[in-house]
Amino acid sequence: MQIINKIKSFYQTLIITYKNWNANEPFQMSAAVSYYALFSFPALLIIIIQTTGLFYEKQEVKGKIIREIAEVLGSDAAKTVEAMLKNAIDQEQSTLVIIIGIITLLYGATGMFIALQKSLNTIWKVKPKPKSEILKMIKDRIFSLGLILMIGFLLLTSLVLTALITATTEWIGQHFPDFIVHAIKALNFIFSLILTTILFALIFKILPDVKIQWRDVWLGAFVTTVLFSIGKSALGIYFGTVNPGSAFGAAGSVILILLWVSYSSLILFFGAEFTRVLASKYGSGIQPATYAERIS
Repeated sequence: MQIINKIKSFYQTLIITYKNWNANEPFQMSAAVSYYALFSFPALLIIIIQTTGLFYEKQEVKGKIIREIAEVLGSDAAKTVEAMLKNAIDQEQSTLVIIIGIITLLYGATGMFIALQKSLNTIWKVKPKPKSEILKMIKDRIFSLGLILMIGFLLLTSLVLTALITATTEWIGQHFPDFIVHAIKALNFIFSLILTTILFALIFKILPDVKIQWRDVWLGAFVTTVLFSIGKSALGIYFGTVNPGSAFGAAGSVILILLWVSYSSLILFFGAEFTRVLASKYGSGIQPATYAERIS
């Protein structure tokens, strides 16, 4: 009986989440994030690759990113991104150009996260106080940069774990039955889910202008991760079958990136709304940060 009640409660939470999510015009917000992502995407990838490259082989980092893009968006989009990154990463430049480039990269890469923050604020019914705009702008850029570096760290962790598991799998495959190898691969998948859950938890905890307890973000982050994994596979099949970018010719790869960011943002917004409902109904609630106020 208790299990049935929990299932009913979870179902009701999903229904409330969907209604609230739909009322917030998520397609309009995802379009805004996609627009900023178009300009932030190159800078974001370059910063992640350069930062992670301090501890790991840059080509390996870039290769993993390109493979992930190819898996979802197809080989044409992956080649476009690879060509876009090649000169920016490999080219030798003067110190002044590098400094100017870093400043431009930092400002550009954080733009998508600022747009994402505004959308999360809308979902969680808060807005910044008018008198704290300058300090808040500086803080937002710093927090966005921090998230980018965290993404780089999680990517580095994923690379190390993947390399370790791959080497272990090859050795185990020579000495143990096949089911042990499959178990190791399943373990790799679980690690990937954990890292993605941590990333979404960081976004929900740090990015919006709210105070929320860590214990109130983990379930929402995990649900978002599951939905994101399902959506990633579904988008890979959809893009591979329908190829919606083909009608746009040379701009097709850019259109695919915009679509992918837009669909991914819809999933993220649903997860944020789910987290808000959980925190309000079962947790400690969500309070505006010191420099923010509720939207009446």
